[in-house]
Amino acid sequence: MTAESPRRRLGLALLPIMIFTGLALVFWKGLSGNPSNLPSALIGKPAPNFSLSALEGSSIPGLASADLKTGGVSVVNIWASWCGPCRLEHPILMELSRRTDIRLYGINNKDNPENARRFLGTLGQPFAAIGADANGRTTIDWGSYGVPETFIVDGEGMIRFKWIGPLSPEIMAGTFAGEIEKAKQPLP
Repeated sequence: MTAESPRRRLGLALLPIMIFTGLALVFWKGLSGNPSNLPSALIGKPAPNFSLSALEGSSIPGLASADLKTGGVSVVNIWASWCGPCRLEHPILMELSRRTDIRLYGINNKDNPENARRFLGTLGQPFAAIGADANGRTTIDWGSYGVPETFIVDGEGMIRFKWIGPLSPEIMAGTFAGEIEKAKQPLP
């Protein structure tokens, strides 16, 4: 039996550390930055075709893709009662619902209807309509990564902008307000 050289043993000992460091760098690069900058293949394309029933036990109407083709700008928020960031952004949605130049719609994702109604009863009900997406299929069709996510849809039903994560006053005053104004203009 021959003895391994000290250099070879050192190389073998360092191999796991080098692999771990390489993977850590790859993950750090992929997870760093602004999550709202994740690409969306649906920008500039029609909103998915869907028809969602109303939230069970609620008088608020359900939501369908036809509702987004009314000639005005729509804002579609994907939310759930179990989502902590959804609770944080809810005051922003209440403010947004007061605007007369847009219609605010909600897609309730994989939620218990009773919990969703309690959430809205406690924090306020900002939506013109809410579609209950019990199995999450419509949310996937929208290209959603999770909740909350908010889309701006123009009057022709084309997705013009996507925001991943909770809305904040700063986002509303800057990026989001500008994107609503852009959505009011026809596509070139």
